[in-house]
Amino acid sequence: MDEYIILVNLDDEPEGYATKEEAHRTGALHRAFSVFLHNGSRLLIQQRAQNKYHSPGLWANTCCSHPRKGEELEEAVKRRLMEEAGIECSVKEVFSFVYKHKFNDELYEHEYDHVFLGEYSGEYTMNPEEVQAFKWIEAETLLEDIKNHPEKYASWFKIAAPRIVELILKKE
Repeated sequence: MDEYIILVNLDDEPEGYATKEEAHRTGALHRAFSVFLHNGSRLLIQQRAQNKYHSPGLWANTCCSHPRKGEELEEAVKRRLMEEAGIECSVKEVFSFVYKHKFNDELYEHEYDHVFLGEYSGEYTMNPEEVQAFKWIEAETLLEDIKNHPEKYASWFKIAAPRIVELILKKE
């Protein structure tokens, strides 16, 4: 069954729908979200499963996805946290940004990405269809590794992670 996601304009206003595959093949701007969970100054990051059609094996935030046609953003966030990590916790949207990344001539990420942040210290489970590993990492260590080894990280993560680190370190 095709999963329809929400196409948007630069103001995040819905402009139609497309399958996830269509949106990524054509580079159409669509609504997405990224969830970052932290425990103090440590972030829970995931290594994407090798079977993902883009960014396989790269490190990214705790979870990320797209709201489906007819699904509210907060509902989608809750759904994907459970599906990818078996986690139920409170999160809050802290910023958003638009980015475009060309993987090749037939595959793009062009997203209006809503970034959510939550504090969490409980257990998690790994959905092997989505994730090949999770790990807790100190925020400063993460920033240093992104700087020294950017090829290990997903394109959107490299944009959002520094802003998230700044937010969580302000709380400390």
